[in-house]
Amino acid sequence: MSKRRLRARIPSARFVAVAELPAHRLCFHKSAGDGSAKCDAEETGNPDDRVIGVVYEIADAEKPDLDRHEALGFGYDEKQVELFTGSGRLHAWTYYATRINKALKPFQWYKDHVLTGARENELPAEYISQIEAVDSIDDPKPERHGRELSIYSNV
Repeated sequence: MSKRRLRARIPSARFVAVAELPAHRLCFHKSAGDGSAKCDAEETGNPDDRVIGVVYEIADAEKPDLDRHEALGFGYDEKQVELFTGSGRLHAWTYYATRINKALKPFQWYKDHVLTGARENELPAEYISQIEAVDSIDDPKPERHGRELSIYSNV
C-alpha cells in the first residue's frame, strides 16, 4: 500500500482509491523465499470479514515488473475482485497467496511497509491497530532491513 515503495518499483503507479474487499481478511501467512511471511487477502466467505487496501493503476508495460516483484507464480497467483469504494464498485486485480505457512511471521521492515501504506492512505484507526498487533520478527540480515526502509528517509 505504500506509495513510495510501489513507485520505487513501478514509476507509473497512480492512486485510484481506497477500497474494501468483502469476505476476505488480511493475513500474514504467505511463505516467502526469505523465510518470512508476507501479506495475503485470504478469502473467507464470511461477509463480515473485509480487507481494506489501496487500488493503483499502472502502465501495461510495467505489469511484468510488478509480477516479478510480487512473486507471481512463486507463492502468489492473481484474480479479479469486486471492490467497494466511497464512490461505488470497482473491479481490480489482486494477488493472493498459494503457498501458505501459518507458522511464519513477517519481518519487522515488511510490516512497517504495510503500516506506512495504511497510515499514509488514512485507513481506519481500528484497521491500523489490527496490523500493528501482528507479531513480527527481526530480519536475520539487518542490512536488508535498512535498505528496505531507506526509501522513507528521503522525505
